[in-house]
Amino acid sequence: MYPLPLVKRVKLFWSSLKGWISENFPEALRTLSKGASEAQIRSAEDDLGFKLPMPTKLLYRFCNGQLPFSRNHFEDVRMAPLGIIGGYVFYDHSVNVHLSSLEQMVEETKEFNLDLEEQGLPIGPNLALVASSWYHPKTFILNCSSGDLYVGTANLSAGEMMPCVPKSLIKPTDSDMPQDGLLLWLEEHLRRLQNGMIKIRPLKTSRYICLYPEASPLCSSAVTNGVKVRASAVFAPEHPYGGHPGTYLYSYSIRLSVPEACMLGGVYFSSCQLHSRHWIIRCKDTVVSDVNGEGVIGKVCWNQKGKLISAS
Repeated sequence: MYPLPLVKRVKLFWSSLKGWISENFPEALRTLSKGASEAQIRSAEDDLGFKLPMPTKLLYRFCNGQLPFSRNHFEDVRMAPLGIIGGYVFYDHSVNVHLSSLEQMVEETKEFNLDLEEQGLPIGPNLALVASSWYHPKTFILNCSSGDLYVGTANLSAGEMMPCVPKSLIKPTDSDMPQDGLLLWLEEHLRRLQNGMIKIRPLKTSRYICLYPEASPLCSSAVTNGVKVRASAVFAPEHPYGGHPGTYLYSYSIRLSVPEACMLGGVYFSSCQLHSRHWIIRCKDTVVSDVNGEGVIGKVCWNQKGKLISAS
C-alpha cells in the first residue's frame, strides 16, 4: 500500500524525533499518541470528505499527533508549552504549536470551514488543519490535493495564508518518493533541533522548544570586552501587527552572556550590568529599526559568568 522507501523514511523521521525528544525534552514525550490505524485514517478522511496525502497518512500511522485538550484545566496548563513544533514569546504574545491528532484535525477543520461559510467566503479545496498553537492562535493548513503546507496569517478568518515549503520540493503520490509539505516541514524542523539551530529554553516554571535560531547563518553573534551578544528573529504572520493588510511582523531576540569574564581597562570582572543598548536592524540595505536607549526598560539586568540574559 505504501512504497517501502517512503515507509523507511517516515519511520526514520519519527524514531529520530522521538530519540531527540527523549534525550532533550522528555516531558513532551508523553504527549505523543501511538500510531493511528488504517481504519482511523479512513474514518478521518470520510469525516473530512477527502483523502489525505500518502506521506501524511504514513506520518499518522507511526504517531497520531499529540494529545488534545482535556477537561482538566491544570493538565492543559501543564501541556500547553509542550508542543513538538515549538514556539516563541514576546511581550504579551505567546505561541506554542502542537501537532494535531486526526480527531483534532477533523474537528478544527470543520470549525474553520464553518467560519468561512458564515462569512460567505469560498472554502479552499481539501484543506486540513494539521497543527495549531495552544496560546495565541497560529495554525498550519495542509492542502490535501496539492500537498502544499500553509501558515495562517492574522487574517486567516478571511482565508489568508502563506506557503511554508517551496512548491518545487513537493512531489505527488505517483512519484518514486512522494513528499508533501507536512513531511518536508517536519523533517526540516527535526534537522534544526539536531544541529542546535533551535533549542529547549525555560518558560516560567516549564520548558519549551524555542524557535529563535541560535546558530549561524540565522543567528548573528559578536563579542565585545568579553560580553557575547547574539541576535535572531522569527516570522510571526499570525500577529495582528498594525492591522494593515500585507504587513507582517518579525520578532527579534537579543541574548547576552559572559562566557568567561568581562574585561575593561585591562581588568577582568565576573559580572557586568547592562546600562544601555544600541542596535540596528536592516532588511538588505534598508534600516527598519534603530534602537538606542536604556538597557531593558523597567529591569536591572546583571550579566554574570556563565549566565544568559534574553530580551525579545
